[in-house]
Amino acid sequence: MATIWRVLTRKKVLDEGSIEETRLSRVLNTYDLTALGVGSTLGVGVYVLAGHVAKDTAGPSVVLSFLIAAVASLFAGLCYAEFGARVPKAGSAYIYSYVCVGEFVAFVIGWNLILEYVIGSASVARGLSLYLDTLINNTMQNTFIEIAPIDIPYLSKYFDFFAFSVSVVLAVALAMGIKESSFVNNIMTILNITVILFVIIAGSIKADIANWEVDPSKVINGTHVGKGGFFPFGIEGMIKGAATCFYGFVGFDCIATTGEEVRNPKRAIPISIMVSLFIIFMAYFGTSTVVTLMLPYYEQVCKLEIEHND
Repeated sequence: MATIWRVLTRKKVLDEGSIEETRLSRVLNTYDLTALGVGSTLGVGVYVLAGHVAKDTAGPSVVLSFLIAAVASLFAGLCYAEFGARVPKAGSAYIYSYVCVGEFVAFVIGWNLILEYVIGSASVARGLSLYLDTLINNTMQNTFIEIAPIDIPYLSKYFDFFAFSVSVVLAVALAMGIKESSFVNNIMTILNITVILFVIIAGSIKADIANWEVDPSKVINGTHVGKGGFFPFGIEGMIKGAATCFYGFVGFDCIATTGEEVRNPKRAIPISIMVSLFIIFMAYFGTSTVVTLMLPYYEQVCKLEIEHND
């Protein structure tokens, strides 16, 4: 039993030479890492989470839910920044666990990371497909149902060839090299931030503070409005909303996985993690604020509900 325990808890030893040694090209700088963190985290969720959590869980207090989630992510980010500076190796949480805790924990975390990235990339690709399909009157959905229908409970009604193709194309882009894929990511991140800024600025013009002071007695009976006001579902609803909003911050840890491809990892990784978390929080906070001020929380509609109703 003692032997098994020693095997499960044996740690990877990294000397100074092995930490600096790498077979990858160190081509990324702080700006590239920040764009990578923002691009990997601030995706389709920014257009779905705010309305979804506001309507069903937190109401206008969703803005505070994002703040709580951001603080929790900040502590996680500080841990990643510390590890990333001390052990600038590819592998992120896997290699950190291997060095600090042991082989068995690293094994479990490594496979969990694979599962996280597989599910995360698939859900983002699927969300992109749904939004694009909405713009073209569900043309892709109707075509795919005819070509490849799926009649299995708890699965989609069809095989989404578009989402699958997006995943494959991005995988090929990554295989071409980190510098090339980083350039594309920088362009897409700038475009994403530009759209979010447009939403925040345009939405602030239509903002009405009355939407944060809803009187449930003046709302149509049967509508899910809670107690009304800024905390229609109480403090408990805001805390529950924070648990959901935390999902929107998942992804910035990918910065730490690029430790062997950064020119100055001990400086660039901590700075880029903190800056990217701040940008992500401001995007979520601004979007949730203008969305709940433009439209009462009980009238929020997200794409997930549209698809379910169809």
